[in-house]
Amino acid sequence: MRDPSGHNLVLSHGPYRAEVVTVGAGLRSLSHDGRPMLAGWPTGEVCRDYRGWVLMPWPNRVGDGAYEFGGARHQLPLNEPERRNALHGLSGWVEWTVSHHDDSRASLTLPLVPTTGYPFVLDLAVDYELSDAGLRVTMAATNAGDVAAPYGTGHHPYFTFGDGPVDDLTLTLPASTWCPMDERGLAGPAEPVDGTAWDFREGRRIGDAVIDHPFGGLVGTQASIVAPDGATTTLTLHEGFDWLHVFTSDTHAPSRRSLAVEPTTCPPDAFRSGVGLVVLQPGETHRAAFTITGS
Repeated sequence: MRDPSGHNLVLSHGPYRAEVVTVGAGLRSLSHDGRPMLAGWPTGEVCRDYRGWVLMPWPNRVGDGAYEFGGARHQLPLNEPERRNALHGLSGWVEWTVSHHDDSRASLTLPLVPTTGYPFVLDLAVDYELSDAGLRVTMAATNAGDVAAPYGTGHHPYFTFGDGPVDDLTLTLPASTWCPMDERGLAGPAEPVDGTAWDFREGRRIGDAVIDHPFGGLVGTQASIVAPDGATTTLTLHEGFDWLHVFTSDTHAPSRRSLAVEPTTCPPDAFRSGVGLVVLQPGETHRAAFTITGS
């Protein structure tokens, strides 16, 4: 029987082991010295909660799925109907092509064809590579059409440290701003974190904070999560990523058992607000990369 997530590509290097799937080019698992670093999903099951998803050509939400670009109004299908949003792009439930796979690296590609609400032509690529530094993820999009295209990207890893709640984790974010969110998960204008409960620049325990917010104004490149036993996951941002979206998984079952720290190019609703929106000209390529390290 075929796995709902397509082919499973196993990577290993030193203490690291990862699994990448061809449906959505998603990251199913990552471990360090045998310790699971990500809350993934088992072989034979459909990916749930957008775990390990590649978010292209937009991350998070487009309110009402409606936006204007290039003098035209576009209407995306609403795959979050209860909130009237278009969520997490168009590449997640699509079979990608494996262009390279060896012991420590997997590269996948997808020609994104024009579709309802997104009549643009993109060539997408994702590369996963394990090294002594951990797992480096590189995401690229090339405008293969003859008109400019709106674009954003992100990745959706859920970090885990066993069965304990996220309350006991210490979170450090190099972010000087945060965005309030409305009941539909759409972002308002960025505000300074100074003097607020959203200031994690010095690192502090999450406690009972309910977080599902974008953080920007980055003053550094590294975010970290430290468990009570000292186990640490570090996420290092490289080129292209200017935002981090953090989610304490309160709406999942069981709740608050994993922490999403998502590198993104923009906050939610960028197709409408224009904040962080990338405009890809014909022939132009946008690249963004990050690394996950365990210790």
